[in-house]
Amino acid sequence: MSHPTEVNPIVSIWQQFRRDGDATALRAGLWRDFAMDAVWGTSTDRAACFDRRWRWLELALPAIEPFFGSRQFESNWILPLWAVWLPLAAQLQDWASGMTAPPIVGFLGGQGSGKTTLTTLLKLLLELQGLRVLAWSLDDLYLPYADRLALQAEDPRLIWRGPPGTHDVALGQQILRQLQAGETAAIPRFDKSAQGGAGDRAGFETVGPVDLVLFEGWCVGARPLSPMVFAAAATLPEPIRTVADRAFAQDMNQALHEYLPLWAMLDRLVVLQLQDYRWSLIWRQQAERRMRAMGGAGMDDRAIAAFVEYFWTALHPELFVTPLTREPGWVDLVLEIGANHWPARVRRSGAN
Repeated sequence: MSHPTEVNPIVSIWQQFRRDGDATALRAGLWRDFAMDAVWGTSTDRAACFDRRWRWLELALPAIEPFFGSRQFESNWILPLWAVWLPLAAQLQDWASGMTAPPIVGFLGGQGSGKTTLTTLLKLLLELQGLRVLAWSLDDLYLPYADRLALQAEDPRLIWRGPPGTHDVALGQQILRQLQAGETAAIPRFDKSAQGGAGDRAGFETVGPVDLVLFEGWCVGARPLSPMVFAAAATLPEPIRTVADRAFAQDMNQALHEYLPLWAMLDRLVVLQLQDYRWSLIWRQQAERRMRAMGGAGMDDRAIAAFVEYFWTALHPELFVTPLTREPGWVDLVLEIGANHWPARVRRSGAN
C-alpha cells in the first residue's frame, strides 16, 4: 500500500470524487487498478470481487466519512479502506457465514497498533451488511480496582493493570460460551479514568444474541514460551535488563498459561504487528504531548516510557508476537502496521 502522502492515482480520483461526487469516475479508477490478492481468499473472479467491494464502499461512505473525520484521519483514508479494511470485513463476513455458531475472532496488537479503532470500524462495516457484531476488548475483563489492589499487595511488581493475572479469565470464558450458544450475556465494561487513572469496572452491558465477536487486546492469543527462553540474559531484548526484569518476565510467561483456555475459544486470530515495535512508545508519547497541549492531564515522556517498558518487560513483542507471525497454523492474518499507522502489508502467518 502506498504511503498516504505519496502521489497515487486513486488518491487523485478520490479527491476529485469528494469535490464533484462523480461516482462513475471513482469506480472506473478503482477498477483500473484493482488486483486480486490471494490473502483474502481463493476466488479468482476479479469482476465479482470488485463489485462486492464497490457496493460495500457505496453503502458505507455516509457512515464512515464522519467516523474518520472524528478521529482526525488523514484525508487519504480511501487507500487502507479500499485495499485492507473492506476486504478484511468481507473475510470476516465469509468466516461467519461458514459457521453454525457465532465465530470469535481475536485481534492481537500492541499499544498504538490501532486494534480498537480497527474493530470499531469493522463492526460499523459489518452491521451495514445486517450482521450483529460485538466489538469487545480484553481490557473490559480487568479485575475490579479492589481486587487489583489485593493482587498488588501479594505481588508489588504489578504496579499497573495489563500483565497476565490482572484479568478475570473465567468471566471471559463464561461470556464467550454464552454468546457462542446464541444467548445474551452481561458484558463488563472498564473505565480507565476511574480511581485516579488506575481504572475500575464500570458495570455491565447486556449484549446478544450476536453473529460475530471481535475480541481485541494487547496479548490476545499470545502463547507461553519455553522457560529456557529466559535462561540466557544475553538473548533477551531491551528493556529486560536486570535479574529482576528477567524474573518478572518469567513469572508473566508462567501466568499466561491461565489464559490458554480463553484463547482456545478463538476461531480466528488476526495480528496487528508494528514493523518496529518501538514505535508504540514514540506514538504514545506524541499522543500524551497533544493531550497536555490541549490542557489535559497527559503523562510526561518519562512516565510513558516507564509504562510502555513495563508491558514490554512482561510480554515482549519480539518474544511473544513476532514468532506467532512466522509460524503457520496459529495466526490467520497478519496486518503489518507502517510508520504512518496504516497497514503497509497483509499476509498469512509464515509468509515472508
